[in-house]
Amino acid sequence: MSVLAILGGQWGDEGKGKVIDWLASQADVVARYQGGANAGHTVVVDGNQYILHLIPTGILHAEVKCIIGSGVVVDPLALVEEIEYLRSVGIGIGENLVLGKRAHLIMPYHKVLDSHMEELLGVNRIGTTGRGIGPAYSDKAARLGVRISDLFDEKILRDRIRVSLAIKKRLLGDIALNEEETKALDEAHILDVCSQVRETLGPHVRNTDAEINDALNGNKKILLEGAQGILLDLDMGTYPYVTSSNTGVGGAMSGLGLPYRRLNTVFGIMKAYCTRVGQGPFPSEMGEVEAKLLREEGGEFGATTGRPRRCGWFDAVAARHCIQVAGMDAIAVTKLDVLDNQETIRVCVGYEYEGERVTIFPAETSILEQCKPVYTEFPGWMSSTGGVRDYDALPPRAKDYIKGLEELTDRPVWLISTGPSRDDTICIHNPFDGDGVRGN
Repeated sequence: MSVLAILGGQWGDEGKGKVIDWLASQADVVARYQGGANAGHTVVVDGNQYILHLIPTGILHAEVKCIIGSGVVVDPLALVEEIEYLRSVGIGIGENLVLGKRAHLIMPYHKVLDSHMEELLGVNRIGTTGRGIGPAYSDKAARLGVRISDLFDEKILRDRIRVSLAIKKRLLGDIALNEEETKALDEAHILDVCSQVRETLGPHVRNTDAEINDALNGNKKILLEGAQGILLDLDMGTYPYVTSSNTGVGGAMSGLGLPYRRLNTVFGIMKAYCTRVGQGPFPSEMGEVEAKLLREEGGEFGATTGRPRRCGWFDAVAARHCIQVAGMDAIAVTKLDVLDNQETIRVCVGYEYEGERVTIFPAETSILEQCKPVYTEFPGWMSSTGGVRDYDALPPRAKDYIKGLEELTDRPVWLISTGPSRDDTICIHNPFDGDGVRGN
C-alpha cells in the first residue's frame, strides 16, 4: 500500500495535471479531494490535449479508479458535460468513475451570488473564476448545502433548495437580476436541472470513504489529486485572495475520509518560475514586458477562464512556506523548457520590508503587498531542454539551476518536466518509492 499526495506548491497552475497523469499509470486509484470546476488540469497525450476540471486526471488510464471525494464541490451540469466530452473523444467512463455521496453540489444560484459578490467588492474583488465555488463552500459551512445524495430523495432535495433559495433572495435584496439570473433562483428550474443530471450521475454515486478504505485494505497504490496550490489555501494562503477550500494535506484527509497515518509521501509541484491568476500580492512578479514574453513562451493562460496569468520569478521564500505547512517530502520542477531562452534567471531568496530583510513568508497580506524581492541570479543555459528525458542530457547550467532550487528549498527534486507531453519528463526518483537520494 502506498498513498502519495500531489499538492501545488505555488498559486496553482503548476502542472499538477501533467505530473498526476505521468504517475497515474502506476496507481490503482486517483482521488480528487477539494475544489471544483475552477481547477483546470491540462494533459497532453500522443499530441492530443485534454483539459479536465472535475474528473481526476487518472481517467485517461482505463484501469485506474477515479474518485471525486466529499471535499469537492460539484457543478452537476459541468460534470455531465465533462463526462460527455471524454466519451466523445474515446475515453471510456464507466465504473472507473466514482462520485462521493457526501460531496456538495454547486447550484445555479451559487454562480449568481459569486458574480454579484465580486461586483460589490469592486477594487477589492478576489478575482474568482465565477463558477460558484465560494458560495457553495459557504453553504456547506452554514449547513445549507445540497449534497449528491440529496439528488435521489426528492423531498429532501426540494426542502433544502427551498430553504436555501429563501435565504439567497434575502441576501440579494433589491439587486437587479437579468433574465438568466432570475431563472437561476427559480425553484422549478433548479429541480429540473437536478432531474436532468440524475440519470447520468446515478451509476457513479457511491460511498467514497468506504471505497478509499477498501483500497487501503487491498494494499492499492492511491494518488491524491490536489487542485489549486498552497498559496491559495483558505488558511495558509494569501488571504483573502485565496480559494475557499484547504488545498493541503488536511484537505486531503477530510475531503476523502483518509486516516492521516496512512499517508506515505507528500509531493509538491512547482514551476521553474511563478504565475498567479487574479488579485493578490505577488512579490516576484515581473514587469509586463518580461511577463508578456514568458507568458507567450509558456502558454500562460488559464485553462478554466482563459485569463492571462501574471508571471514572475521563482520565489524561494513562498516555496519554503508551502513546503513547511504542507510537509512536502520532495518537489517536481515543471516547465523548465520555458526558461530556455533566458540569458539570466532570477530567483527570489528574500524580501525587503521597511528596510529589513525578511526570509519568512508573512501572514499579513498587507505586509506582503509591500515586500520587495531580493534576488539571486543564475546564468541561463540558452539551449533547448524541450523533450529531454534524461537528467544527464540537460545542459550543465540547467542542472545548476535545479541544484540551486534544491538548496534554496531544502528539498530534493524528484521529477522535472521539459514539455507538455506525458513523456517529456525526467524521473530522478519515483515518488511512489518514497524517500530517495539523488545520484551524482
